[in-house]
Amino acid sequence: MLICQMTDLHVRPRGVACNRVSETNMLTERACRVVASLRPRPDVLLITGDLTECGQAAEYDNLADILKRTLSLPVYVIPGNHDRRDNLRARLAHLPHVASDPVFVQYAVEDHAVRLVMLDTVVPGEAYGGLSDAQLEWLDRTLAAQPSKPTLVAMHHPPFASGIPHMDAIALLRPERFSAVIARHGQVRQIVSGHHHRPIVGRCAQAIASIAPSVAHQVELSFDPADGGAFNFEPPAVQLHKWDPANGFVTHTVYTGTYAGPFPFLTEPDYPGAHSD
Repeated sequence: MLICQMTDLHVRPRGVACNRVSETNMLTERACRVVASLRPRPDVLLITGDLTECGQAAEYDNLADILKRTLSLPVYVIPGNHDRRDNLRARLAHLPHVASDPVFVQYAVEDHAVRLVMLDTVVPGEAYGGLSDAQLEWLDRTLAAQPSKPTLVAMHHPPFASGIPHMDAIALLRPERFSAVIARHGQVRQIVSGHHHRPIVGRCAQAIASIAPSVAHQVELSFDPADGGAFNFEPPAVQLHKWDPANGFVTHTVYTGTYAGPFPFLTEPDYPGAHSD
């Protein structure tokens, strides 16, 4: 199974840039076109939050139009801290399972070789994420329902410390509670998230935990606690999580820009790794 993850789109109303300089609408459409061109085609696309910059109805309508124009594969979404849950549920109700829960945008997808559990970590009015007791109980019950099927959990806020202080301050609150649930369910092989706008890999209980880069702008790398944070235009990307029973998950980063190449490998005669008869 091939799972594509896209995150932190920060879509704006048509014709409006994000943070005055980031053309997130164009960058999102370009990323979608790259996903559409992949061969083999991914089985699904997961969008792990911050679909929009301000959670406005016009932003969700713009995103819906981009997705309709560019993609023909199943798209599963969850909100991030820049989203407004009510507007997302109303304007993207045509996407699978968006309104299946009465309160949150959280659900399980049962239709594929890997079970997908989509978590809503938004705390309204806050940049950090959280999971209530009721949500953790839902997660525990949901995972317990399919103990033998390989499972990927998707969320916006990362459940581990990245070492970037200003981003870790707004990650998932009390991640040990989430980790304790995951530890009870060994079929959870990978946890994917966004929010940090950088490609980062860690661990949560027995599972690999990863953060995908944004399809728009990236957060500058800094381990300085005094640094309040900034963004730059390092290459945007999506990630492909490839699952097969023999090897488990392998993750590839796919850059969405255009770069020179491809150029052929022309091995020199004195290359020391060349096979010789």
